[in-house]
Amino acid sequence: MKLMRCAIVVAAVGISGCSILAPQADVHEPEDVSEPKVTVKVPEPPRLPPISIVLTSSRPDYADVARELTGRFDNYEIYDLDNDDRPPVTILRLINDSDSTAVVAIGLRAAQSSVAMSTNPVVFSQVFNYQDHDLLTDNSRGVAAIAPLAAQIAAWKKIDPSITRIGAVIGEGHEDLITEAELAAQQHGLELRLHVTSSDRETLYVFKRMIRDIDGFWLFPDNRILSRNALQQIVAEANRRHVPILVPREWMLQMGASISVSTVASDIARTITDVIRQIQAGKLAQVPPISPLSEILVQTKDSLRVVQR
Repeated sequence: MKLMRCAIVVAAVGISGCSILAPQADVHEPEDVSEPKVTVKVPEPPRLPPISIVLTSSRPDYADVARELTGRFDNYEIYDLDNDDRPPVTILRLINDSDSTAVVAIGLRAAQSSVAMSTNPVVFSQVFNYQDHDLLTDNSRGVAAIAPLAAQIAAWKKIDPSITRIGAVIGEGHEDLITEAELAAQQHGLELRLHVTSSDRETLYVFKRMIRDIDGFWLFPDNRILSRNALQQIVAEANRRHVPILVPREWMLQMGASISVSTVASDIARTITDVIRQIQAGKLAQVPPISPLSEILVQTKDSLRVVQR
């Protein structure tokens, strides 16, 4: 804080033609007594620990996430269960004997093997029906397999503002996802008609009944209740009735779906990295069972490709 010395000048107006000026006090320049600048150095995050990346196979959506992870970690090993001649138990023994701090499992087979045999914490991704395989333990956490539902609906409404009633079918065990879907639909002023089924035959039956009363169908990647044959019939019937379908995978557009809203590999890798930093800090217990994603990839039949965060 600067200190100012104020000089006060007193003036008197002379009487009878005379003027008298009081002596002027000395004026000094302000002293520079400002406080020294303090530089606060933000500590850099600790270097990421070594990890093992286990792939179910080298299919593109798995490989893309692995590639994104290799750009974030300096110390890693990649194991592809589909291309490796060694059985998963041998691979996991190698990982357990290594200096790896955590295992990243991509795809169902990789997740099952890693959770069952790894002595290190496991972070799995690209698994929709994780609850059917007991993948959540004290030593494991997951990353969402689909894009945020509210963002999916927002993108759909932006592309097709005419939709008002949407239908969906999903298998058992997804109560949290159903709640999220209902809130997302409500948030965007849509009526959601969602049914839980237990087979692809039941899915087709329910779909054919609801298609008469909806103007959009929201597809979830639940392979327990959705075979490829059932999917083809659903898409064909929806196109015949001019009902748009929102799907979770880009390749489904080739079958005739209207719009795909899928995950982004870099977003999945970033979320996995955040979980591993928590593990590194000894805070695994504070990590939610399934960490949500924050980005979506939007594509339509007309090849509109937009990444939104």
